[in-house]
Amino acid sequence: MKRVAVLVSFVLCVACAVIAKEARPVEDPEIEQRMRALTEQLRCLVCQNETLADSQADLAEDLRRQIREQMKAGKSDQEIIGFLTQRYGDFVLYKPPVKSTTYLLWFGPFVLLLMGLAVLYRYLKRRRELIHDKPLTADERNRAEDILRSQIG
Repeated sequence: MKRVAVLVSFVLCVACAVIAKEARPVEDPEIEQRMRALTEQLRCLVCQNETLADSQADLAEDLRRQIREQMKAGKSDQEIIGFLTQRYGDFVLYKPPVKSTTYLLWFGPFVLLLMGLAVLYRYLKRRRELIHDKPLTADERNRAEDILRSQIG
């Protein structure tokens, strides 16, 4: 039993060592800071709900490496963003621009909300019309009191 435990521990340690990646030294802190700020504005194409800066996907690492290389080549942030949007479309931007192809993305939730409110208003209006609130006549009130008295006593 001890041998099995030692063997399992050894296999787990080897597996962790194989999976772990070696930390890269930071080459240029200014480029790293600029790259971090730029990748906060970009969406990971694999994770889709994470920024490129936060994603651990392999594609995100490749894109960060490409961005670093373009920064070293002297390209501006706008040129890099232009390159990525040309290659991957507006989806790569974490906050896509408002234009005719993104109207549904920007205004769709508000349109759905307004439609839902209109449906709710119509439903409540129809429901209110079904309720007839008229007072009981004297005969109806006497009859109801008689029924209640017979039920109680």
